[in-house]
Amino acid sequence: MRSRPRTASRKLRTNSLPRSTRSIKTKRKRSLNSSSSPSARIELDLSRMPRHVAIIMDGNGRWAKKRLLNRINGHEKGAEAVRKIVRTARKLELPVLTLYAFSTENWKRPKPEISGLMRLLGRFLTSEHRTLVDNQIRLNVIGQIHRLPDAVREQLDAIMADTAGNTKMVLNLALSYGARTEIVDMVRQVAVAVQKGQLDPAAVTPEVVDQHLYTHDLPDPDLLIRTSGEQRISNFLLWQIAYAELVFTPTLWPDFDEDEFIRILKEYQGRERRFGAIP
Repeated sequence: MRSRPRTASRKLRTNSLPRSTRSIKTKRKRSLNSSSSPSARIELDLSRMPRHVAIIMDGNGRWAKKRLLNRINGHEKGAEAVRKIVRTARKLELPVLTLYAFSTENWKRPKPEISGLMRLLGRFLTSEHRTLVDNQIRLNVIGQIHRLPDAVREQLDAIMADTAGNTKMVLNLALSYGARTEIVDMVRQVAVAVQKGQLDPAAVTPEVVDQHLYTHDLPDPDLLIRTSGEQRISNFLLWQIAYAELVFTPTLWPDFDEDEFIRILKEYQGRERRFGAIP
């Protein structure tokens, strides 16, 4: 019943979540080190940190256009922002960081741009492989991975194998991902289980749905961030963000830095999450 199509998710094995997902009973605070800029030294309450932050990284093309550069230059600058934010997330001990790197709709872009993006992804994986291993970050990938170039898939497999035992943080890349496709895949799996008599239709619950999503071994996002000023979800984790806090920032992704990430985390900590209950 739990078998998954190759197109769904590249998870070599299910590991326990990082220790920092466990509830923190005592209220502790950590100030970022002095090497950070003043605005980055805002105290964050570690007892109220999100377990899972998801980011729609938007604005690379507009960043390049404003500077009269090619779109690929914007994507290259965006890759630098990814490096910075992953390091910040690791420093802050965030258990899970999901980055919307390439959507199913992105395949509609001009072929030269897609080819450039795939080459950039390959270079990024090569440059960050050792960093992920050394910093105890486990790489996970969700999406229609079979559509990616063979060389990229091989790189992803190699890094996931090398980081499978890492327990400090999960870096979850959404590549060739679309939430509607994910939900359709889930429905097909549940339908097959019902058809085979392995599952009673009356027993289908939200928990059963969770078990058949690409993110079945990850907590739902607590915080969703979208850069570039656009205020839409763009077919991203539609089921999983049911109770997520949403933050839309006008900052273009290449300009998104540690200071703004921490500011948004501080904003998240100031919100009251009710999950439908009366305060």
